[in-house]
Order: sequence, then structure tokens, then C-alpha cells
Amino acid sequence: MSNLGKAAIVTGAGSGIGRQTALALLREGYAVALAGRREEQLHATIDQAGPAGARALAVPTDVTDPASVRALFAKTRETFGRLDLLFNNAGTGSPPIPLEDLSYEQWKTVVDANLTGVF
Repeated sequence: MSNLGKAAIVTGAGSGIGRQTALALLREGYAVALAGRREEQLHATIDQAGPAGARALAVPTDVTDPASVRALFAKTRETFGRLDLLFNNAGTGSPPIPLEDLSYEQWKTVVDANLTGVF
């Protein structure tokens, strides 16, 4: 089955698992919207894709901001006309300290990205 013409969104596509997933989807023929907070990292992913990068779109996105996520989906639909696959990968970790030493703000940052961000 061909994946040509299918479209995907990958969050956290600027590094790590997100980058590798985006590259794999591009190799398989998908058009991919690369989402992440660091635009330069998204463009580095596109550069790594070689010719398949022509089917990639860098969309700076903060998954903790609903307006930013809405803009990501709108840009994906506008550019590719469809969405077939969503890979929710964006996330963050807490500082390497005991849980009881985490501030509320540190806790909220992790929960907003890792839990609420996929909603």
C-alpha cells in the first residue's frame, strides 16, 4: 500500500524520536508537518531528509498553547489538504531533583507539555 499523498503531523520533530519518526515517514512517502518549539531544529530535520524534505513543512508549535496547536492543524490542512496520521511526541522532563523539591511551576510545565499537550 502506498503512502504517497498521505499526510502526517509529528510533534517534537526537531530532535530525538520525533525527528527519526518524521524522517521515517518521509522515506515512506508521507507529507509531514514537523511541529516543535525550535524552528531551526525543524529545518535541520528537513535538511536531513534530503529530497524527501520537499514534502515536509516546518510549523513552529508550542503544544501547551491551544492557539498554536490550532494553527498547526490549520496550516497542515491548508498545505496538504488532509491529515492521516498524528504522532504526539512532544514532551519535556522535570529537573533531576526529588519530587518534593519541584516547584508548582516546574510541575505545571511538565504536565502541560506531556499530558495536556496531547489533548
